[in-house]
Amino acid sequence: MYQEILNEIFKEVGQSNCRGKQADYIPELAKVPPDKFAIYLTTLDGKSCGVGDLNDKLSLQSIAKVFGFTLAYKLKGNAVFQHVGVEPSGDPFNSLIQLEQEHGMPRNPLINAGAIAICDILIDKLSNPEQDLLDFIRKIAHNDTITYNPKVYQSEKATGHRNRALIHLMKSFGRINNDTETVLDLYFKLCSVEMTAPELSKTFLVYANHGKIPETQEQILTSSQTKRLNAIMQTCGFYDEAGEFTFRVGLPGKSGVGGGIAAIHPGKYAVAVWSPLLNSKGNSVKGMKALELLTTKLGWSIF
Repeated sequence: MYQEILNEIFKEVGQSNCRGKQADYIPELAKVPPDKFAIYLTTLDGKSCGVGDLNDKLSLQSIAKVFGFTLAYKLKGNAVFQHVGVEPSGDPFNSLIQLEQEHGMPRNPLINAGAIAICDILIDKLSNPEQDLLDFIRKIAHNDTITYNPKVYQSEKATGHRNRALIHLMKSFGRINNDTETVLDLYFKLCSVEMTAPELSKTFLVYANHGKIPETQEQILTSSQTKRLNAIMQTCGFYDEAGEFTFRVGLPGKSGVGGGIAAIHPGKYAVAVWSPLLNSKGNSVKGMKALELLTTKLGWSIF
């Protein structure tokens, strides 16, 4: 059933007139062929299927913020919310205005400022932040081959002027403990993590499985923490288009400017979709359409 539905979606999305453009402000991402497309679904009862460019690695970008926050939440518990809020921003993901108005406190951990604050926490908590964070992502992915893309990392580091403005503004309010370039270095590496669509779908199963890695049943987050993280994804995972995604798709999820989207149905499945062409909000045009078709055809959203 699932493969049939994904084949239908692949055909319908391919025939639709979806306009958008790559995230060309990160030079490496501008090089990705615009016609790439993949969708992959993994269920908690062991089924998986997909269609499209399933062997290609996509740059996770902001999707990886979920993994950084997961580790910080695991290490720090509810004290993490002394550093980031849980409210939707209603503003672009790299907005400075709200941060200024709210004295350097990021609205949530999934906007750029919030993820940078999370990286500051990880540097405080981890003995080798870069390797420990990567090892954690590999653990929940159940895949030791996951890694950072050095070209994407260098590209982001060379052009990340807005992110430097964000961290310096937070630093001026006393919100950042560590050296700003050290924190940004970890943030850029986190955003440069890459996976295939099947790898991303399987990694997100932990959020559909009440915080347990399906293969090992290791409890990464408590069921209560996972519920709260999923709620943050639902309300904040798509920046100032979170309401539109909830209305059209009805799943907790997270997008990235690499063109990826990962979403979950708690207790049922995780799905990853990838198409590099973005709308004005920074979300994948074809990805949004594909996931809307998926929940419509399956009849499964959380609502």
